[in-house]
Amino acid sequence: MTYGYARCSTNETKQDIDRQKRELRKMGATEIYFEYESGATLNRPELNKILNHVRHGDTIITTEVSRITRSLKQLCDIIELCKMRNLKLIIGTLIIDCTGPMDAMTEAMLKIMGVFAELERSMTIERIQSGLAHAKAKGVRLGRPRLSVRDIPKKVTETFNLYRSGQLSKSDYARLCGISRPTLYKYIALMTDG
Repeated sequence: MTYGYARCSTNETKQDIDRQKRELRKMGATEIYFEYESGATLNRPELNKILNHVRHGDTIITTEVSRITRSLKQLCDIIELCKMRNLKLIIGTLIIDCTGPMDAMTEAMLKIMGVFAELERSMTIERIQSGLAHAKAKGVRLGRPRLSVRDIPKKVTETFNLYRSGQLSKSDYARLCGISRPTLYKYIALMTDG
């Protein structure tokens, strides 16, 4: 069996995983697993399904090392699994055949690729943290924009007097407006302060 694995860090509205799927089909994947998870997350359900299903002689295909993992330790664990189960691991154009003894140079090259995938992730995190610190130093307000009375849904403002007069409990008020209680609390605070 030939398993393909595709991964993006954010959901389908922000990242398109179809390119990876197309490439995996071209590379010979007969069954494709995909998910939207960070490559540094060690416990990924779809990857775990593949790793639990693969048997002697099966093949795992991914488009690049960073798609399967951004953790060198996890990559080393996957390499060991491939050796134990005599699997083939195809990462882009690199074919790692573990159905026999693995070539030392191939294993070293694969681990170096893993180091760079992990390094790339660390550098991205550093750039994000630096950018946030810079924005904060310039006085930019980070996080969600503050709510104002204009942001309150019409249904909430229309039924506010029923709540204020005691005709509606907070739970009934939230249910009637179709919002959660914590959201309602924010709206009530805005309406009573404003």
